[in-house]
Amino acid sequence: MRSSTRIRLIEPTDAAPIAAHRVRDFEAFRPWEPAHPSGFFTPEGQAERIERLLAGHRAGTAWPGVVLADDEVIGQVTVGGILPQPHLRRGSVGYWIASVAQNQGHAGRAVGLVLQVMTDQLGLHRAEASTDLENLPSQRVLRRNGFSPYGVAHSSIFLDGSWRDGLLRERLLGD
Repeated sequence: MRSSTRIRLIEPTDAAPIAAHRVRDFEAFRPWEPAHPSGFFTPEGQAERIERLLAGHRAGTAWPGVVLADDEVIGQVTVGGILPQPHLRRGSVGYWIASVAQNQGHAGRAVGLVLQVMTDQLGLHRAEASTDLENLPSQRVLRRNGFSPYGVAHSSIFLDGSWRDGLLRERLLGD
């Protein structure tokens, strides 16, 4: 039986389950993410991070969410860099799913749900996302959710010991 996927705004109580996933999946995520200080992987470090994310939410620059499968936190989906000005109205989507819940469709469903939040709650017009050129699973998630490539950001992010190119993707919302 396939478990359901939901998203909701992140809460301080999510720190411990997020830290547990991040510790277990350290090696799996290392190629796709910048290096983090050791405190990032602790419940206390995640609690501090969650407070910063919620401060961004209060300021209107972020919508930080968690991904739930049958009410258990299995990842995150965040809209960052929100530009709500009438002539811009865009945000950037980022997400991860814990290894224990991958390959079950949760990432695709979570991205679809956050696109609805971007349209219905945040009133945004454009969604953007970027992936490492080699992160094919993430590119599939975005493609299945209607994102189109629009460029390559050369040597744009330092990952796993080297500068890497990013594939830039976009989707217009509410059209």
